[in-house]
Amino acid sequence: MNKTVRLLLCLLGLPMAVHGATHANDFPTLDRVLYVQECIAAHPDAGHFEMASKCSCAVDALAREIKYAEYVDLSTAAKATTIGGERGGYIRDSEKLQADIKRYKALQAKANKGCFIGPPTAR
Repeated sequence: MNKTVRLLLCLLGLPMAVHGATHANDFPTLDRVLYVQECIAAHPDAGHFEMASKCSCAVDALAREIKYAEYVDLSTAAKATTIGGERGGYIRDSEKLQADIKRYKALQAKANKGCFIGPPTAR
């Protein structure tokens, strides 16, 4: 399926038509919703409906790449790296966690590129 058709299906809210009816590593609905909400919030200048479709596409892409338990570990490390002071130092100093964060960001970048999501809007 070419990129134009995939984009059209994604924008129409038909990601299952693009990726198949089932997901081997399906994420819980709540986590999908939270991911989409965070993604939309990172792009406030884009259209809400457009970003809802694109962000849904991105979380579907992540779910195809990694199992849910791994997603929890990677995304938690990525979010926790922003903790300031001594508490955040553990995460910033851990080579394994830094590798996990780098992997998560690479997976997100791949998903964003495939779903036509640009960089977050500065606030």
